[in-house]
Amino acid sequence: PSCFGYPLSIFFIIINEFCERFSYYGMRAVLVLYFKYFLQWDDNLSTAIYHTFVALCYLTPILGAIVADSWLGKFKTIVSLSIVYTIGQAVMAVSSINDLTDQTQDGSPDNIPVHIALSMIGLILIALGTGGIKPCVSAFGGDQFEEDQDKQRSRFFSIFYLSINAGSLLSTIITPILRAQECGIHSKQRCYPLAFGVPAALMAISLVVFIAGSGMYKKAKPQGNIMVQVSKCIGFAIKNRFRHRSKEFPKREHWLDWASEKYDKRLIAQTKMVLKVLFLYIPLPMFWALFDQQGSRWTLQATTMDGNFVVFSPYVHLQQTVNPILIIIMVPVVDAVVYPLIKKCKINFTPLRKITVGMFLASLAFVAAALVQVQIDKTLPVFPAAEQSQIKIINLGTDNASIKFEPELGHVDVASMGSTGYMIFETSRLQSLKVTSGNKTQLDTIELPGGKRHTLAVKNNETDLVVKWLLDNVTSKPEEGNNLIRFLNNLPDPVNVTMGETSFGNLAPLSDSNYELFPGGRQDGITVVRNSITCLNTSKALGFGSAYTIVINECSRDNLTVTYSEDISPNTVHMAWQIPQYFILTCAEVVFSVTGLEFSYSQAPSNMKAVLQAGWLLTVAVGNIIVLIVAGASKLSEQWAEYVLFAALLLAVCIIFAVMAYFYTYVDPNEIEAQFDEEEKNQVKKDPDLYEKKAEADSEM
Repeated sequence: PSCFGYPLSIFFIIINEFCERFSYYGMRAVLVLYFKYFLQWDDNLSTAIYHTFVALCYLTPILGAIVADSWLGKFKTIVSLSIVYTIGQAVMAVSSINDLTDQTQDGSPDNIPVHIALSMIGLILIALGTGGIKPCVSAFGGDQFEEDQDKQRSRFFSIFYLSINAGSLLSTIITPILRAQECGIHSKQRCYPLAFGVPAALMAISLVVFIAGSGMYKKAKPQGNIMVQVSKCIGFAIKNRFRHRSKEFPKREHWLDWASEKYDKRLIAQTKMVLKVLFLYIPLPMFWALFDQQGSRWTLQATTMDGNFVVFSPYVHLQQTVNPILIIIMVPVVDAVVYPLIKKCKINFTPLRKITVGMFLASLAFVAAALVQVQIDKTLPVFPAAEQSQIKIINLGTDNASIKFEPELGHVDVASMGSTGYMIFETSRLQSLKVTSGNKTQLDTIELPGGKRHTLAVKNNETDLVVKWLLDNVTSKPEEGNNLIRFLNNLPDPVNVTMGETSFGNLAPLSDSNYELFPGGRQDGITVVRNSITCLNTSKALGFGSAYTIVINECSRDNLTVTYSEDISPNTVHMAWQIPQYFILTCAEVVFSVTGLEFSYSQAPSNMKAVLQAGWLLTVAVGNIIVLIVAGASKLSEQWAEYVLFAALLLAVCIIFAVMAYFYTYVDPNEIEAQFDEEEKNQVKKDPDLYEKKAEADSEM
């Protein structure tokens, strides 16, 4: 059955691909965040495991191709590995349920190893599934067309690529929104089970849709895997060359010609073409090493930025959606506008030159990322070292105050109801302080633990001068753009404080609450109860990634007056500054990735396309392994320096590739194959039984 001239079966395949890509990219969009905030891993371990997983996803296609071609056939391979894949996604969703091991019901899992074990099992199954079906689905789609449907087949591949990007675009927008929801039985937490559960459901739908079309598919029998034959041919050539290494044997034109005793000329010629392209692939993994850091380092970079977008709820990982949006726009623009313009300028923009330009652009994108990182680093707070103390002063009285740190470590004046920033002192040198406010003066000795932040609250009452130390137990900037809030009671009576849904409990006069975490970019209502009088106010917009002490100064019938003292300043570098690096990297992907696939196809013999496809995917896997090695070996403490290092490495590789490309001569596999066809025809005329002999020889191989 057909529809608009296309086999009806391909619509099932395209829907299946859309659901599968949604499932994969949706899970990947929140994976680093799951590692960091749920499994409590640090940035480096999260990045390492993420890239190990991606590498695994690109190593398994070789396995999938061999299983499909030599043993099960494409249809059965897709079905059986999709089942494995669906189980993996379901295990991943279960691993993220914090109530699974939360016996204490405090909102965080008590037995992290259980969650780690489950998520690792889930990820291994997903890598087997997604990688195993990757080389089969597109080829299975291609198999559905008749010989004379070239035009429809190429249109199918375009729609297929579009469905991949549509699936990834939707999922990178939707799963972070799902993650941002609050869910849980005992306590409300970020909803990872939903963020992983929806991809799992889509994978199940993908499987059902694919099986539903079963009756319509053209299912080709497994033909034996060409990769195995190529490997045997290369192995035999090397072995044979080694056997005949003495001088008495004449040299042969190419080392692969040593396989001619056992393998026919056509296979040897095809293998030569493939090896020529695979040799060019050697520098390519460096590109993927940079490209795939979008999902790890760049995502973590965004969590230290100001995510205040008008359209998007903050911390939807907008940047991960930038790439698929740009791809959908850029592919047609580059094809229809940029390349024709370059052609008009009489520049011969060969495929290998395009790939070189792609590598250069990717290295440029990392320079842009480094520049953004330098700006972010300027906004990060400095915390005291072990032998230091940081002190800030809040003046809670109506008179100005002057504080002098002895012995002669400086003095500071604070206006009434004002506060200072943090000042750093050597803890061992701090001995005493002298506070003067109004007409009162007080001397205090100082005994502070090192490596901590403290607030000194000063208040000149009618009767006395009160000096009170508060410990600020904030040791890092709040992550993911959240805010930390605490209250300080500047009233003579005890009060009960609530902000939003969070209760801060009862506060005695001149005492402070603990810090509580609030989502960034929100304004919450503040409720203060004093002597059975309830006062209401709304907090100001507190930005992203900040910490504040809110001082309660007045609470009467219809009036609640508070002042804000900033303990950690909010993120000030806007997320939009990441767009240039994403734009440059997407331009790099368009000229590199699309051209690379095209080039591989044009330079490969018809029956070897799968080998080059596997080789291409292998470069992605190796690229992710490079990230692990470089990030592990370089002991760079500064993130911007690591970005510059990657940019420099890719630039060096880009120059090497340009030299290799300069010496590459393009071939036309069809011409070479036509020559062999011609030779075979001539031989058949001379020896009519040749085909039968050849078939017997092939079956022995």
